[in-house]
Amino acid sequence: MPSYTLRHANPAKTRCDAVVVGLVSTSKGAVVAEGGEEVAKAYGRKLRPLLVTLGATGKAGEVVRVPGGEVLRAGLVVFVGLGKPERGGAVSPQAVRRGAGAAARAVTNAASVALALPAETPEQLRAVAEGYALGGYTYTTYKKAKDDDVQGHPGEVVLLSPGARRSDMQAVVDEAQLVAEAVARTRDWVNTPPGDLTPPAFADAVVEAAKEASKGRGVRRVSARVFDEKELLAMGCGGILGVGNGSAAPPRLVELTYSPAKPVAHLALVGKGVTFDSGGLTIKPAASMNEMKSDMAGAAAVVQATLAIARLKLPVKVSTFVPMAENMVSGSSVRPGDVLSMYGGTTVEVLNTDAEGRLILGDALVRATEVEPDVILDVATLTGHMVVALGDKVAGVMGSDEVVADVLAAAETAGEAHWHMPIPEAMDERIHSSRIADLSQHDWIRWGGGLFAAAFLREFTGGLPWAHLDIAGPAWNSGGPSGHVTFGGTGWAVATLVDYARSLATDAG
Repeated sequence: MPSYTLRHANPAKTRCDAVVVGLVSTSKGAVVAEGGEEVAKAYGRKLRPLLVTLGATGKAGEVVRVPGGEVLRAGLVVFVGLGKPERGGAVSPQAVRRGAGAAARAVTNAASVALALPAETPEQLRAVAEGYALGGYTYTTYKKAKDDDVQGHPGEVVLLSPGARRSDMQAVVDEAQLVAEAVARTRDWVNTPPGDLTPPAFADAVVEAAKEASKGRGVRRVSARVFDEKELLAMGCGGILGVGNGSAAPPRLVELTYSPAKPVAHLALVGKGVTFDSGGLTIKPAASMNEMKSDMAGAAAVVQATLAIARLKLPVKVSTFVPMAENMVSGSSVRPGDVLSMYGGTTVEVLNTDAEGRLILGDALVRATEVEPDVILDVATLTGHMVVALGDKVAGVMGSDEVVADVLAAAETAGEAHWHMPIPEAMDERIHSSRIADLSQHDWIRWGGGLFAAAFLREFTGGLPWAHLDIAGPAWNSGGPSGHVTFGGTGWAVATLVDYARSLATDAG
């Protein structure tokens, strides 16, 4: 891992292998952004024709490399596009985060790099640190150590900011590194082959991660408890068992608790942990299974968010519930037409075994209500309907209006795109359409399936303030890297959850 240093220095005179400078797109062409003024001054009148010759436009994600030569002390200058500036000429933190991520992949085999990107405000500085750390993420666990396979990363990253001498800015960098690490660990879990991350193995990994996160001076311990299949049966967790009984790898329920000395709020997190989803007897088409190891992305996100909140020492108690199951086909698989008795006694008629996530979440949500939190957030790669509605770069948020509004505000700060979706009254009639059970798990009506799923989950929240984050689209990136988002697991929702917990602490203060 590279070391990050915050410094107030002239990027043109900073001795390093490479310096990164932002370009914004204007009507007059590409213009050097805030933070790179001294570099532009060092080049003088030569810069504009140089950028024109290289075809630089400043559009988001564009990268242009030029030798530093005799102009700068850095051997290489990396110009990265930040897109159009906001009204007034400022560059948004979102644009900075994406630009820093693109720059991380453009600077390879350099021992040191200086980032002269817009970093005047705490928000921009956070975006630079997070974006660079995440844009350079690679998952190499299963690769041989070959130079052409694994991208080299600098040992030292210098963040240049005019506010470098302020203690609050140093705190921003430290916290950004911690959050970026949590996102990266989430990506690691999501990228792990499903045969190596079965429910029992995932549960063990979470327990080990909780132990590791509890180390350190002044960090409160994050306790972890794992319930196996026998305990789940005794508890009456019919949803988790109904989904998990078809697999040779038995289901688990993991519960984490972070209790600061004087909590100002109590947040419950619930995450869907389907470690692989074949669809069960309602089996998926073969091509649709390729990315189904990512169906536990919600679980990974809530776990890593909990550990990050603990390491940040936020004064918010967090109770986290992670149901884990593998949805497989066998003689013991749940059948369409079966009725499951959920934790707490509600009965559910199963009509589509590929709508399994809501079943394991139902048990966990009821468990969450029993600790009487102030608010419940659940995170799940729940429905393809949400991807159809919002695409693969935006998550849907549903639930109590005030909670949804606060989640959206946290997501904006975190640089993650979420959209408020409704739960229409008509969905209540649809989820109660079963003639033999309390609820219908599915009804095969093509329209509004994501809204149906949210209405179903609401039945298990006990009327508490609640929001559901359907991250089915943005949890996995099947295309090439873009900004700070790399191929595979994205770690979506971790930063949003952490910022939501920060907002609870701030509001209470």
